[in-house]
Amino acid sequence: MTPKFICHPDFAQVTPRQVFCKEIQVTKQSQEPSEEVNRHILFRKKISLGEIKKAVLRITADDCYKLYINGMFVTQGPSPSYPNAYYYNEINITGFLREGVNTFAVHTYYQGLINRVWVSGDMRQMLWLSLDVNGKTVLVSDESWRCADHTGYTQCGTIAYSTAFAEFYHSTAPEVGFERPDYDDSAWSPAAVFQNADYTLIKQPTQQLEFETLCPAVTQNIDGGVRIDFGREAVGYLCAKARGQRGDTVTLRFGEELNEDGSVRYIMRCNCVYEEKWELSGGEDSLSQFDYKGFRYVEITYPDTARVWDISFGVRHYPFKQTAKYTTPDPEIQKILRLCADTVKYGTQEVLVDCPTREKGQYLGDVSVSGRAQAILTGNTDMMKKAIMDFCHSAFICPGLMSVSTASWMQEIADYTLQFPAQIVWAYSMDGDRDFLRAVEPYVMGLYRYIAKYENEDGLIEDLTDKWNLVDWPKNLRDGYDHDLTLPHKTGLGVHNVVNAFWCGYLDAMDEYLTLLGKPATGKTERAKNAFVQKFYSLESGLFCDTPAHTHSSIHSNVLPLLFNIGTEDEALRDRIVELIRKKRLTSMGVYMSYFTLAALINHGKRDVAEELTKDAGCWLNMLSEGGTTTFEAWGKDQKKNCSLFHPWATAPLIVFADIPRIY
Repeated sequence: MTPKFICHPDFAQVTPRQVFCKEIQVTKQSQEPSEEVNRHILFRKKISLGEIKKAVLRITADDCYKLYINGMFVTQGPSPSYPNAYYYNEINITGFLREGVNTFAVHTYYQGLINRVWVSGDMRQMLWLSLDVNGKTVLVSDESWRCADHTGYTQCGTIAYSTAFAEFYHSTAPEVGFERPDYDDSAWSPAAVFQNADYTLIKQPTQQLEFETLCPAVTQNIDGGVRIDFGREAVGYLCAKARGQRGDTVTLRFGEELNEDGSVRYIMRCNCVYEEKWELSGGEDSLSQFDYKGFRYVEITYPDTARVWDISFGVRHYPFKQTAKYTTPDPEIQKILRLCADTVKYGTQEVLVDCPTREKGQYLGDVSVSGRAQAILTGNTDMMKKAIMDFCHSAFICPGLMSVSTASWMQEIADYTLQFPAQIVWAYSMDGDRDFLRAVEPYVMGLYRYIAKYENEDGLIEDLTDKWNLVDWPKNLRDGYDHDLTLPHKTGLGVHNVVNAFWCGYLDAMDEYLTLLGKPATGKTERAKNAFVQKFYSLESGLFCDTPAHTHSSIHSNVLPLLFNIGTEDEALRDRIVELIRKKRLTSMGVYMSYFTLAALINHGKRDVAEELTKDAGCWLNMLSEGGTTTFEAWGKDQKKNCSLFHPWATAPLIVFADIPRIY
């Protein structure tokens, strides 16, 4: 028995749409949604089984699936992935099966939008499945499965950067209860075979998500409904039961914070509008939300003819068991570490989510911070290494790697690309996995050849214009970095400090990576560092400047040379940079750059300064004072116009204060 890629008949003959290209080649047309959007497609199949000793299911879907067996929810997946390396999940389902007739029901979803979440908008829709019982294949995906649209999910707007559809769930839909064994699917159509399927399947190397229930911390009756505070921000779905007249509509408003009048701020500062609807059937209904959100508060309003009860938060996250221990006696540092740890726990999903509200995507820069933090907390590098491989799999678009993966939104950031080999050797320092070092070698070398095209005669990087030169974000936290970084780059970037400091750090990491493989080093590192000092060091100020013009010296232009040991054999220079950092504080930069700053201080034996800056009232303690239960995108809610209040890349203290031999 060989499984087939089955689909809704509407997709059977479709040719996949090309959504991949360099960011500078993106057109308006390539970033538009596909002709099909927001398709909730169901599949069902019954099978009779005898004695069951062990049952292993292999399953995947595009864009994703939720699996039910005999009416019970089992799991969901897969992690987003590219067609050339598409993940399937392998799951032991022995406990869900019984002798006799078993019902398999799968809710698949094709979103159709171009965003940072999925590889969607590409007109690829499918389910693929194979079940082995006692070592024998007994069920596969084929045309014998029944298929139908779930008409209970319509949209009431889009969220953020076309990240998701706001859901209008209709308990009146005939497909409600499709997962139950006694549901009648006789009117459904046979599944079709996706004729143009072009997938290469690989086993997902990480675990399935875990689910838990969070009960309300505070429940408040309001006019026409109820307001709930779950006590903390997390990620998942609202769960509730309701009864009312057929056609009654319940309004659901979610938020990370409250307005001054106490109402839920559902038009969120991160530019998500979290208002959704629920139509009642006239009987007892259960809310079934498909897509996840990040929130703490919810406001539920309904007509006098309805009532709502049994309200809870169905929280989802990657399996989390903290093994790292932090011995600091400082109570403020302890509070900051707890804030960061909760952010990692609830923020890590199938991927290292940049932000579970606005983008829901995985950035290469996140691997440097939240990836390291998650690996340290759990003592497990699987998620970090999977993220690294996700970016390796983007090399078919550009050997210089995409900065968002795995998604159909094309974005490239030079600063992130230049951190890639350091991420690999750091993961190796944690687990000693030489097989992983070898597995990524083609991509590491492809990236090296790609970047080498931008070397000038001095050995520095010049005019790396096909990728965004970020420096820091938001841009008002670049400490006046005196170089035009405006996109698109029309006249070339010339030579500037931050990208070249990362280039020197890149060469350090490349040399270490090649040495680990028993290969010759690049031979470029010392020359690049010497050229950097000659170009950017100012005798007048005794510091590094943003550009060779020596007109301005930002904190960013000095933090990275300290981290990567560029010219810092001069003890007086080291002291001047540390004093500059102490004077300007972490609030002169974004939370992203704070990781490199604290790491540089720790590496140079300045833990006291690192602790002093971490406890600055304007940094993580400010997030706590503003009511944060997860770390923010900026130091304060008003520091960025679309500030996310759930941003795992702000978890640097988990790395720099951990008892590990390697910080960067």
